[in-house]
Amino acid sequence: MSHSVDYYFVPQSPWAYLGHQRFQNIRKKSGASVRVMPFDLGGKVFPISGGLPLGQRAPQRQAYRLTELARFSKWLGAPLHLKPTFFPVSGDDAAKLIIAVDMAVGADAAMNISGAILSAVWSQQRNIADEKTLMELLNEQQLPAACLEQSYSQAVHERYESYTQMAIDAGVFGAPSYVLAGEIFWGQDRLDFVERALAV
Repeated sequence: MSHSVDYYFVPQSPWAYLGHQRFQNIRKKSGASVRVMPFDLGGKVFPISGGLPLGQRAPQRQAYRLTELARFSKWLGAPLHLKPTFFPVSGDDAAKLIIAVDMAVGADAAMNISGAILSAVWSQQRNIADEKTLMELLNEQQLPAACLEQSYSQAVHERYESYTQMAIDAGVFGAPSYVLAGEIFWGQDRLDFVERALAV
């Protein structure tokens, strides 16, 4: 059976970073297709789902988040700076660049630039809100430079808004979320369940 996964994430999420390559490997192994769907979690979804920006969370939750990030980074062998230089950071421009790449080149390229952007924040400590950094990432992935200009287009903006509304309609409240046949799997620590679902 051929499956398709809706991949909802934000390009500044450490959890999306930790899960991205594993999800890519699982998806390719299963032969599933993917819709790469960056969305506006903090601006549009948190206000209606009860989520809080990191700085507004209780100190205990903030401390435990760092503990878990360190655990998963070590367990997965994924280099991660717990407090990277450029974080918190707006992910809107990076999200729109991912969408522009998807529209111009396709889902595989969008997955590649997504992985590069996530690594830029958490492994390389680069500023993904900076246009120069985004152009560098395009070049490193050998993707068309024109995608950066396209990312500012109305068509891309509308796609970003559409993905955000689709996330809301699907019941998504956090990132990353993997939606398969209407079922939500929230968090990179649920990828084992995603793999099982794709094997059916």
